[in-house]
Parts: sequence; C-alpha cells; structure tokens
Amino acid sequence: MPRLLGVDIPNDRPTWVSLTYLYGVGPRAARDLCFKAGIQPQVRARDLKEDELGRLAALLDKDYTVEGQLRRQMAQNIARLRDIGCYRGLRHRRGLPVRGQRTRTNSRTRKGPKKTVAGKKGVKDMR
Repeated sequence: MPRLLGVDIPNDRPTWVSLTYLYGVGPRAARDLCFKAGIQPQVRARDLKEDELGRLAALLDKDYTVEGQLRRQMAQNIARLRDIGCYRGLRHRRGLPVRGQRTRTNSRTRKGPKKTVAGKKGVKDMR
C-alpha cells in the first residue's frame, strides 16, 4: 500500500479515490492534486512510482492543510468557542447540535441513545 502523510491509501482504487482517504481531501481536491502533480487520476494507486508519490506529498504539504494539522486546527477552533462562552461553544460543551437543528425529537447523533425518564404515577397505581 502506498503511504502518504502517515496514512495507507488503498491499492486497488483509482488514485483520485485513494487520495480521498486522507482527512481533509475530498473528491474535488483529489482531482486537483492529480492534475497539479501530472498524474492520471484513473491510474491505480499501486501503479504509482516513488517520484509521483513524492510530488503528491510535496503538494499536500505546501498547498493543503490535511490530516493531523487540520484535526488540531479544528480542535483549537472548538476550544476557542468554548473558552469565550459563545452560544456555539455552549452547545459544543453540552454535546447538543450546534447549527440550529431541533432537539425535541431527532438529534440522536449528538445526544446518544435515549435515556427514558419515569413518568408520574397515576391515581390508580397508589393502592
């Protein structure tokens, strides 16, 4: 498996698809990378030569923020929102949806599985 920026990219997929396995590289950026590096996007990743991998790595370092650096930058942005105490920071802190989604129903991705709360006992159950 070819290795770029500490990530193994799949052998048997086209180069542009393999590049999307890097955090922060989507389909559009992957195609642009192939074009800038002078690599055919449809060539399988296992067929890439060492100099082509080197050109891709150099372009990623120079022009793009990807992998660990991008993850660190995202974490710092969220920490800044939490520290200044803005609404978005409070939502991050509480683990609730940040971008205005409803929470009465849905939002199970952020809130986790349902936690059932017992209801009030009825009059008939008091005996």
